[in-house]
Amino acid sequence: MWLLRLLAVLTVITVAVGVVVFLFTKDPRYLHFSWRVFRYALVVALLVFALLILERVAVIPV
Repeated sequence: MWLLRLLAVLTVITVAVGVVVFLFTKDPRYLHFSWRVFRYALVVALLVFALLILERVAVIPV
């Protein structure tokens, strides 16, 4: 779980740095990069949450 938190913090920092660099340089590549990282992070987060919910709901016999 600590790994997921670390990745979340690094993702937020990456997106923020990309937006700040875009504001300084006005180069749209940085904004596109930040948007792409945000989208992929959102998809991964939703998959992790779905897996956690499935883990709680599904009764898997051992």
